[in-house]
Amino acid sequence: MPDAPKTSALTRPDGWDIVRRNRPAMISLVFLVAMVLLAFTVPFFLPAALKTTSNGAFLPPLSTGVDAPVTHLCGTDKNGQDLFYRLLTGAQVSLGVGIVGAGISLIIGTLYGMISGFIGGRVDALMMRVVDLIYAVPRILFIMIFIAAFDGVFKDWLDGLRLSAQQSGWSSIETAARYLMPYSKIVVMILSLGLVEWLTMARIIRGQVLVLRELTFVTAARAMGQSPWQILKKHLLPNLSTIILTYLTLTIPAVILDESFLSFLGLGIEDPAASWGSLLKDGAQVINPIESKWWLLAFPAVLMSLSLLALNFLGDGLRDAFDPKSGD
Repeated sequence: MPDAPKTSALTRPDGWDIVRRNRPAMISLVFLVAMVLLAFTVPFFLPAALKTTSNGAFLPPLSTGVDAPVTHLCGTDKNGQDLFYRLLTGAQVSLGVGIVGAGISLIIGTLYGMISGFIGGRVDALMMRVVDLIYAVPRILFIMIFIAAFDGVFKDWLDGLRLSAQQSGWSSIETAARYLMPYSKIVVMILSLGLVEWLTMARIIRGQVLVLRELTFVTAARAMGQSPWQILKKHLLPNLSTIILTYLTLTIPAVILDESFLSFLGLGIEDPAASWGSLLKDGAQVINPIESKWWLLAFPAVLMSLSLLALNFLGDGLRDAFDPKSGD
């Protein structure tokens, strides 16, 4: 009896195999992993002299410090702070904002899109009109209004929490509240970004659910008496996981860009904390035709550009591998 015909050559290759063969995506992944490891580990091992202000303002790269015999790899800023240290701590803020903000938008967008697509009918039409209405509001304007409205409220709440913890002897809560004070705008910004970046995710998830809900395994689950929530959780969500991961990597750079733009305008993180956007703002302020402090603008711009480029290459690679609409 002849052997059964092999079908492996006719089937689409595994998505992760496609990603591994995508050289730009893999290089981007290695770069991003290295960036995260450097940003969240190296600052803890740097000398204390690099973490404080000094009398050596505007030292060029590879200069020796004025107050201490340390080498400033990327030079210093107007306050004599080491730029390399600030780049790494800025990466913590920018990448953290991007990941957390994209995570919030992922949760909201996924739930909204799944509910809208699964229910369908008039509910789906109404929910999509709400999305269209929010799309009509300028994103940056909404974020600026949100920050202006809630930053003071959040700061007052943190200050009250700090005082209450101090009176009660809760040192850990007092320390946490004091640490969050310079980051109050960032926390409010993360919430505002999460509230506007979910719209595209909701549309994508809704479109996939409209297709998946008509397949036989969903019909069988309904016939077995499973509730809509069980179907969404056990059957639809696992089938959406790769799509969600793909568009998460494309949402992160959008959130980072928004944060950097707002910090560049002075609406983001406050000194002494830093992000890539605030570092670009500081660098742009000292650029002049007479004496250019080029390193203050060049290093943050290059680091931010490479990170955003890597995130987009990785997102494109994942989309090519897992998005059914991207073709074979």
